[in-house]
Amino acid sequence: MYDYIKGQLTKITAKYIVVETNGLGYMINVANPYSFTDSVNQVVTIYLHQVVREDAHLLFGFHTEDEKDVFLKLISVSGIGPMTALAIVAVDDNEGLVNAIDNSDIKYLTKFPKIGRKTAQQMILDLAGKFVEAPREIGKTASTKTAGNAQLDEAIEALLALGYKATELKKVRGFFEGTAETAEQYIKSALKMLMKG
Repeated sequence: MYDYIKGQLTKITAKYIVVETNGLGYMINVANPYSFTDSVNQVVTIYLHQVVREDAHLLFGFHTEDEKDVFLKLISVSGIGPMTALAIVAVDDNEGLVNAIDNSDIKYLTKFPKIGRKTAQQMILDLAGKFVEAPREIGKTASTKTAGNAQLDEAIEALLALGYKATELKKVRGFFEGTAETAEQYIKSALKMLMKG
């Protein structure tokens, strides 16, 4: 089992990043690939969790150990797979997540993709009181670089990869059309909008 990887960040896509170390490029699934934009071609440390399936060996990566810990708690719940857990982590609001679990707020929890009422109830049953401290923020501060609609397209693609439906993202695109932000900023803002409903 891997704990972390330290190497050069060589590639960013809507679904994953690639970190090269000792001549090997590791494909790592992350919650918001564009939060790594400022680190391209730099040495980064990514905390890892490996998932071994019959058809694939997958790596999931995190900025911090706190972020990884939230992910691990989520996948311990019956009905929550790694990609669903990644979509929950992507919202970047652990405090809201923990409050929803501890206060049995099913309405909040079912706003995440692929989380129905039954799974939300299971989350509350399994995780209530398990988060001693809710990390207030995970990930990195948004970049201030200017960007155009290509960045919005990349953000929409990343949100689709996290499990959000094209119909849900229609209003997101309409809201942000004509603005100039980075893909990371679009993703963060869109996730907040989607959670508010």
